[in-house]
Amino acid sequence: MSLQFTDEEFHNAWKELDEPQLEGGWELFTETMGVKIYRLYDKETGLYEYKVFGVLTTCTPELCADVYMDLTYRKHWDTYVKELYEKDFEGQSAIYWEVKYPFPLSNRDYVYVRERRDLDVDGRKIWVILARSSVQTPCAEKSGVLRVKDYKQSVAMESDGATGTKVFMNYFDNPGGMIPTWLVNWAAKSGVPGFLTDMQKACSNYKNYCEKK
Repeated sequence: MSLQFTDEEFHNAWKELDEPQLEGGWELFTETMGVKIYRLYDKETGLYEYKVFGVLTTCTPELCADVYMDLTYRKHWDTYVKELYEKDFEGQSAIYWEVKYPFPLSNRDYVYVRERRDLDVDGRKIWVILARSSVQTPCAEKSGVLRVKDYKQSVAMESDGATGTKVFMNYFDNPGGMIPTWLVNWAAKSGVPGFLTDMQKACSNYKNYCEKK
């Protein structure tokens, strides 16, 4: 697969572990369970971009990266996944992901590319995963499911110096359609910390899952 992301994009992601870049309008949105979430208003869409800083205390960064990359396993622990797989779309590898939305809202789906790099930065081991929507991928839209065409996410992880993982996550997506503000806020305030909690649990169960395969 051709490289989809630049060295600079990887560098910008892991630098936030050292110096959070919060100038230019970022505001603290919520802090819960040791996770701080900042948001930045996007005038063009009326939506927010988010940055998340936190620590997963019970799993190593390498394990977190492996679990995060394992799409088949994610279907076992992420209850919002309807469909998730990587495939070749006319010579271009991409990931298809359908997300369950609460009734009466339509489900959303994504077609995106991603790349993981395990970096050595002056002796520090840092794991970075970048993803973004790939609108040029020839994947037909489904009836009754809204395609998210504007999605990006970056995740950077390193050891917290003990048995856990220091995490930085930056993400934006434009789910399209009419989504009530309360749901958008709930997804950010509850969904992100909830996802990190589920991810931590998934990490602790990953060895058993791999042995059973």
